[in-house]
Amino acid sequence: MLLDAARAELAADVARAFAVEARSSAKREQQAPQQTEPVLAEQPVGHAVLYGAGARFYTFNVTFSRRMRRMAVTAYLVGAGLTGSSAQEPSTRPQERLNGNPATDAKTKPELPFQIQFLETRIRFEVTGDSRKEVHTIVKINNVLGARQFARISFDYNRSFQQVEIPLVRISHANGGTSELLPSAVTDAPNPAAEQYPAYQDVRVKSARILGLQEGDTIEYRVITTTAKHPLAPDFWLEHSFDRSGQVAEEHYDLDLPASRQVHMYISPSTPPAKKDELGERESARVLYRWDLSANPSKDGGAVAEKTEPDVVLTTYSSWDQFETCIGARLIPSRDAVDASAPKARDIVQREGPSEKWIPMLYAFVSQKIKTVDLPLGATGFRTRPPGEILSSGYATPEDKFELFAALVKNCCWVNAGLVHSAESMVLGGIARPTVFDHLLATAGNFSPGVWMDLNLEVAPFGVIPSQFRGKEALLVEPGSNEIWRQVPKESSVIGSQQVTVDAELTDQGKLTAKVKYTMRGDNELLLRVAFHQAPKGKWKDVANLLALSDGFRGQVTSVDASDPMATNDPFTVEYELTQPKFVDWAKKPVRIPALLPQIGLPDPPAKAGPGETAPKIELGTPLEVQTSLTLHLPPGIVVQTPAGTTVTRDYAAFSSKYSATQNMVTASRHINFLKREIPGDRAIDYNAFLRSVQNDQSQFFTLVPAAEADAKQ
Repeated sequence: MLLDAARAELAADVARAFAVEARSSAKREQQAPQQTEPVLAEQPVGHAVLYGAGARFYTFNVTFSRRMRRMAVTAYLVGAGLTGSSAQEPSTRPQERLNGNPATDAKTKPELPFQIQFLETRIRFEVTGDSRKEVHTIVKINNVLGARQFARISFDYNRSFQQVEIPLVRISHANGGTSELLPSAVTDAPNPAAEQYPAYQDVRVKSARILGLQEGDTIEYRVITTTAKHPLAPDFWLEHSFDRSGQVAEEHYDLDLPASRQVHMYISPSTPPAKKDELGERESARVLYRWDLSANPSKDGGAVAEKTEPDVVLTTYSSWDQFETCIGARLIPSRDAVDASAPKARDIVQREGPSEKWIPMLYAFVSQKIKTVDLPLGATGFRTRPPGEILSSGYATPEDKFELFAALVKNCCWVNAGLVHSAESMVLGGIARPTVFDHLLATAGNFSPGVWMDLNLEVAPFGVIPSQFRGKEALLVEPGSNEIWRQVPKESSVIGSQQVTVDAELTDQGKLTAKVKYTMRGDNELLLRVAFHQAPKGKWKDVANLLALSDGFRGQVTSVDASDPMATNDPFTVEYELTQPKFVDWAKKPVRIPALLPQIGLPDPPAKAGPGETAPKIELGTPLEVQTSLTLHLPPGIVVQTPAGTTVTRDYAAFSSKYSATQNMVTASRHINFLKREIPGDRAIDYNAFLRSVQNDQSQFFTLVPAAEADAKQ
């Protein structure tokens, strides 16, 4: 669509990256002033999630991930042809591509920045839920990018119940000789998201700086993580995925479990253990599993299918009901806490009235007045703070924000926590464990199903939740509830709309100046609110540049302004001005320019179904109405030949366009209204016709001719 979710999320990722870098740049410069762009690395490829906050299986942590997204943005923009070329000369050169010869293409395949030559993981659980994990890794640095990625290796942990030791970091240099890291190179600091918030200083990162890495160097390191008296003990859980990308040449994975505990376990048929042993007797009996894997170039060299389910999962939770009861005891406030919060609840709403009117006001207070500490779900072990302490501090993790919200709302109606996941597909049945979830929603009201809310974004309008969670199954957390799972509504509570106006001027020197204004409601509104809220104001121009490029506007953004992201009762607006000095060359004939409007994107048609197969549904996305309009002022004496407008109407979408010209001015408008979320696959031919009509309309050009030349032709 005009600003589809993928593009807007990239903008939001960049904004979050700007926010993180702005928050920690001074501290980073003090710690490593001689490094230009330190990149953090965390647990090795294929690491297990052991009491973890999330299910990430690759080497680098959020810092690297965000930078890669920013690089992906650049690659996307270049690949989409959105570089600063002249408007009147559309590119017709085909993209370079591989020649289709497997032997030749294999030679041109980019080299991996690093190769994990050896990865050994040993994990032992005790009856009490305590555990010990030891990881031994050997990494070969292949190029400068790999050296930067391993300039710092980092490991997340919670000091209140975990310890991390790094007993060995040895570098074997390509030019000969070895060196070991000094203890002074190891630092232990609060997680960057928590460094300004004293209540969460136990959530930490232990790091080792490795300076002077070069191509051909080899790093060997050992990391030991011990866990004792976890808040959810004696229960424990684990999930692990083996590398399938070829990044890991050799991997060994050992599990040591107490035989006296009833452990529910899943092992993927594609990765059976190489060995299983049972040792000891009675209370000291143990069950041992071992996996030995090596990279298979013939299999790993090709495309790697994304795998959403881990290869190994284990848990001591007997069911989701037991897990829900356990988590509910920590997230749901006690009756005493609810009673103690009643005066504050009445103070927030300022008046007595129907209880359903309390919820939006209490939501606005917790969402916007309590700063979100953006730690991963479960980073504190689901240990929450008392509501009074949260109020006095003015900040909270997602779990604590829900704790406070529930304590306030329970004075008027019921409230549930909803644990959800953001993955496209995730099997929720079967083995219960917290690592399935990565986000916490809330739902409240007098009657089921109530209103769903996201307290954590700070700028989400009441009842609006991110699109990636809509339609997902949520685990309801409410002691005594008969309903464990409930589907989050598929449709947004706000009707999506976007209005874009472009007021532009083209000079006789060929310079273009344009003022662009977006007015939004719905999913894209939320994404841009988050982007501008999390980016420092000094970086707003960078976000606007990305927004302009993603919508096909070329040039340099010279100024930008946005409405208050927290003013959620009104539509969100973004205005920016851009210039392009050489938009047209009047000496070239003819001068043809596109309508200076954002490109309206439509989903690609599905692949043709095979014999006997049912055609897949055509996903159109959340219903959305988009209105774009252009006013372009031209130099005196220019005659404009306008393209023909288009009107095409279906029961699932409607599109129309109008183009006109008067003396020294061009106007254009396009309107599309997506009426349905999806249509049956057997309507692919009809949808293709609709798609071609829209695309053909958007590919039309205005022809600009000096008046004297136009008269001569007549």
